[in-house]
Amino acid sequence: MTAETDWGGAPSVLRMILGRQLEELRTRAGLGYAEAGAAIGVSHSTIRRMEAAKVARLRLADAEKLLQVYGVTDREEIDTFLQSVREANKRGWWHTYRDVMPDWFAAYLSLEQAALQVRAYENQFVHGLLQTEDYARALLTAAHPHSSAEATERRVALRMHRQELLARPASPRLWVVMDETVLRRPVGGPGVMRAQIDHLVEVGRLPQVTVQLMPFANGPHPALWAGAFHLFRFRARELPDIGYLNGLVGPVYLDKADDVVVYREALDRLSAQAASARKTEALLTALRKEW
Repeated sequence: MTAETDWGGAPSVLRMILGRQLEELRTRAGLGYAEAGAAIGVSHSTIRRMEAAKVARLRLADAEKLLQVYGVTDREEIDTFLQSVREANKRGWWHTYRDVMPDWFAAYLSLEQAALQVRAYENQFVHGLLQTEDYARALLTAAHPHSSAEATERRVALRMHRQELLARPASPRLWVVMDETVLRRPVGGPGVMRAQIDHLVEVGRLPQVTVQLMPFANGPHPALWAGAFHLFRFRARELPDIGYLNGLVGPVYLDKADDVVVYREALDRLSAQAASARKTEALLTALRKEW
């Protein structure tokens, strides 16, 4: 994958893992793309796309043939891999919301739902996993002023569905640093903002969630010119940390180590400069009174 990866096709994280496993097996077998493709009757570009998770779905027959070509003979290992292929080919729950969500967002959701850790800096709005229903509704109404009420409610439902991952037994570690601007910007009116701040205090007490506020008084910080960005970390050893930022011409996903480390170090500095989680709760309580 390149530094700026095009994931408009929204590969599942599992398909990414399988692709990297196939790449490792091919390399270990000493075969090039053309040789692997010829062995199973497909082009070298198809092998490349399979390994890069850029195929719509992995065909079971192709996967089994490749395992054989790569010297995998253990039947249990083959069956386990093929079962993973079946799982990877299933659509995520978010597919039912495809009518109200851009194609690129499916890739983001695939990463978010599979992550071991989600770290983020937010400079404009409350992170989607931490929004109240009313805050989300006000935000989405403003973002899509010409949408029908029904479409808006479906977008709100999608956002609330995302948040269910925080209640899972093995929920990801969520660590968000927010600029004070986020809670100064009126979204939905004073009542909505007070409820949103109350929710941040409540969810910030969860053991797997850390919320930090970056007060104006703390001065310039490493991400002041960068805008919002996220970093995902996964349990699978095959996957590197992946960064996400939403640019002017659409989303960018970063997986090149040299690029990701820049954002990881920025988050580390942000976390050190921002108010601690305990201090943040006190600041949130004070901000609530201003609404």
